[in-house]
Amino acid sequence: MEVLELIDMLEDVVDKAFGIPLIGKAIMDRDELLDLIEEIRINLPDDLKQAKWVKDERQRILDDANKEAASIIKLAEEKMASLIDDHEITQRAYAQANEIVSGAQNNAREIRMSTKQYVDDHMANLESKLEKMISTVRENRSELKK
Repeated sequence: MEVLELIDMLEDVVDKAFGIPLIGKAIMDRDELLDLIEEIRINLPDDLKQAKWVKDERQRILDDANKEAASIIKLAEEKMASLIDDHEITQRAYAQANEIVSGAQNNAREIRMSTKQYVDDHMANLESKLEKMISTVRENRSELKK
């Protein structure tokens, strides 16, 4: 029998007890009441054990859920940090790539300018030598004609 049923029976015994008028007291069968109380004591530990088990199981489930939630939050934070790092790394890589491209363009511009200057210097030198040769050729022709 369950404890709640026994308590209901105890309540019935009290309700059915013979009441003494004007005093507010009742006469009850002492042995019957003691038997019901003893039955409650016998059944109470099983119900308490079951209630304790339910309470402990509830706490274990809550603890497991909290651990799992903490684990999920930690993983999410790690993933977020990783994505942020990846984003920062990507931004730094783009910035570095832009610097490299800009440097390469500057170097190419300097090389083109140096090459043009080199070629212009050689052409000026060649022009000067050719002018001297032409001048010499003209002088020689002039002398020939004389």
